[in-house]
Amino acid sequence: MRGNNSFTEKIKTLEEISETVEELKKKGKKIVHCHGVFDLLHPGHIRHLAEAKEKGDVLVVTITDDEFVNKGPGRPVFNHRLRAECIAALEYVDFVAINRYPTAVEAIKKLRPNLYVKGKEYSCREDDVTGKIYDEEEAVKSIGGDICFTEDITFSSTELLNIHFKVFPEDANDFLQRFKKEYSAQSIIRRLKSLENLKILVIGDTIIDEYHYCVGIGKPQKDNIVATKYLYEERFAGGTLAVANHVAGFCKNVHLVSLIGGKNEYMEFIKSKLRPHIKAKFFVKKDVTTVVKRRFLDPSFLTKMFELYFIDEFTLEVNLEKRIINYLDERLDEYDVVIVSDFGHCFISKKIIELLCAKAKFLAVNTQINSANMGFNLVTKYPRADYICIDEPEIRLAMHDKFSDLKDIVVKLSKIVKCPCITITRGHKGALTYFKEKGIFFIPAFSKKIVDRVGAGDACLAVTSLVAASNFSCQELGFICNAVGALAVLIVGNREPIDPISLYQFITTLLK
Repeated sequence: MRGNNSFTEKIKTLEEISETVEELKKKGKKIVHCHGVFDLLHPGHIRHLAEAKEKGDVLVVTITDDEFVNKGPGRPVFNHRLRAECIAALEYVDFVAINRYPTAVEAIKKLRPNLYVKGKEYSCREDDVTGKIYDEEEAVKSIGGDICFTEDITFSSTELLNIHFKVFPEDANDFLQRFKKEYSAQSIIRRLKSLENLKILVIGDTIIDEYHYCVGIGKPQKDNIVATKYLYEERFAGGTLAVANHVAGFCKNVHLVSLIGGKNEYMEFIKSKLRPHIKAKFFVKKDVTTVVKRRFLDPSFLTKMFELYFIDEFTLEVNLEKRIINYLDERLDEYDVVIVSDFGHCFISKKIIELLCAKAKFLAVNTQINSANMGFNLVTKYPRADYICIDEPEIRLAMHDKFSDLKDIVVKLSKIVKCPCITITRGHKGALTYFKEKGIFFIPAFSKKIVDRVGAGDACLAVTSLVAASNFSCQELGFICNAVGALAVLIVGNREPIDPISLYQFITTLLK
C-alpha cells in the first residue's frame, strides 16, 4: 500500500530535507516547521498544521522517534513510521522527517526554518512540564527564526487514547478515572517539584551490578550443561548508589554514606556514576571486597541465566563502627529525611540502626531480602520507622505469615515497628499503601510491560520516601509509587536513574 502512494515520498531524512529547504530559501520561500509526537492524528492536529502552512510557503513536520516518546509505558501507540505516513498524507504538508534526536532542538538547527510553530497550549511556557519549549525557542532565535503559536481548537491525543483505546489495564483505568476526580496532574507535579529543597541523607550498601551478555551455542559433548558465547558487558552503580541517584533527580541536597571494600578498587567507577551534586562519604573496610553482583543474560529478551556474587560476610570492627557512628551522630540533625537502603550485606550494624532510629527526623527504611541474606534481614530489626517501603514477600517473611490477609499483616507490622506509613510493592498486582490515620488503599499496576525488574524497588523507595515525608495523601503516595515503578521496569538494571521530567510526563499521560 505504501509503495503505491505518492505521499510517502514526502518522508525523508532530516539531512535530505535540510538540503532541500536551503535551496528553497535561496529562492525566497518561507519555511515553516512543526514538531510533535502525533500519536493519534485528530482534528486539532489538522487545524494546527493547516494554520501553520498558511504562515509560509513550505511546511516541514518532524515526528518524535519512538525511542524518545516519554509518555510512559504503552506509548506511542503507533510507531514513528505510521505516524509519519499519517502526517504525510495531509495535502498541505510538504515534507516529513522522523527526528532521531531526543528533542526538537537538533531538528530546528538542521532545518533552520523561518518560522517554528507550536500549538496554543505551549503559549503559556510555565505549563510545559518538560521545559523544552524554552530550549526550542532559544534554538529558533539562534538560527534567526521566529516562533509563533496557532490559535485554533486543541485536543489531546493522550486524552483521546486514554478514553477510546485500552491503553491501560482495566483495573488501572477504573482507578485512574476515580483518582483524577480528586487530583490533577498539575497539582501533583507542582508538589513533586517542591521537594527539591529537602535535605536528604541516604545510607546503605554499595553494590556494583554487572550484566554479562551471552548467547547459548549448544551442549558440550562431555557435560550436561549449556555452553554460552560471551558478547559484551555493562556495569551499573547499584544498591544504595542507585537510590541516591534517584533521590538526586528530585532534591538538590543529597548526602550518601556507605561502605566499600579494600580488596577491589571501584572508587573511580562509583564517582563517575553518581550524579554530580551528591556529596558522598565512603568508609573502607580493607579486608573485604566491595559487593559485586554479576548476572549472565541472553540479550535477545534479557533472559537471566544465573548470578554470581562477589561478597564477604563480616562484622564491623569496633574502631570502624565507632567512626561511622560518630560521623552520623554529628550530621543526622542536618537532614530532613534519612533513607536507609539496607541490603543486609553487613554494613548497617545493630548500633548504627539504634542511632538512626534515635536521631533521624524522618526515617524511611527498606530491608531487602536477597540470596545472600535470606531470613536474616528483616524490617523488624528496626525498632521504629516513619516510613517503610518493602515488597510483599519481605513483609510476610518479617511477620512469619504466609497466608493471612495482607491488610492485617501491614497493620500488625505498623504496631511492632511503630511506623505510621507503609508501602508494600506487589509487582504486577500494583501496590498497597497504609496510613495509620487514613487506612489502607490498593493501587493497581499502570503497565504490564516489563524490560527488567532489577532496581525497580530502589526507585520506588527513593521517590516515595520523599513523598511520604511531605504530607501527600495515601492515594497520592500509591499513585506515585506505581508511576515510578512502571517507568523503572523499562530501564535495564540501574543503567540510568528515574528522570523527573519523564515521571511528570507520565503523570500527565495517566491523568489526561
